[in-house]
Amino acid sequence: MQKLKIGITAILAMTSSLTMADVKFGDGAKMDQLQDLAQVMQAPKDYRNQTITVKGIIKEVCHKKGCWMELSAGEQYDNLIVKVKDGDMVFPISSRGKTAYATGVLNSTDLNIEQTKAYLAHRAEENKLEFDPTSVTKGMNLYRLKPTGVTISD
Repeated sequence: MQKLKIGITAILAMTSSLTMADVKFGDGAKMDQLQDLAQVMQAPKDYRNQTITVKGIIKEVCHKKGCWMELSAGEQYDNLIVKVKDGDMVFPISSRGKTAYATGVLNSTDLNIEQTKAYLAHRAEENKLEFDPTSVTKGMNLYRLKPTGVTISD
């Protein structure tokens, strides 16, 4: 019985250390380039085409291929999409609610109203959500971080 308790304790210790470890994708995030995500999303044009590292809570992850995740900058700002080419990095759906650090280049794309509707409809379909195209009244500017490294922490 004592050996069983020791074995169970050892297994619990090993699995708890695994869940608390950082998970790295690519090169992992470069912490020396860390920028405040709320500040970046307050004035994203100031960071366009620059390599930066941001930190945020993962709000959503691509359900199909794990090719993107959305980081929260707080309720008063838009979320930032971290997007990779399918298969380059696969972000697990189970990482929702965890903290992510992502290093990469911030890109922007201006979408007209029709492109915005198509983009939002596609996102809603991917996430099995309802979408009303009549709710879109203007185009949007889409900001995405193309990462070279990501680190996800519990």
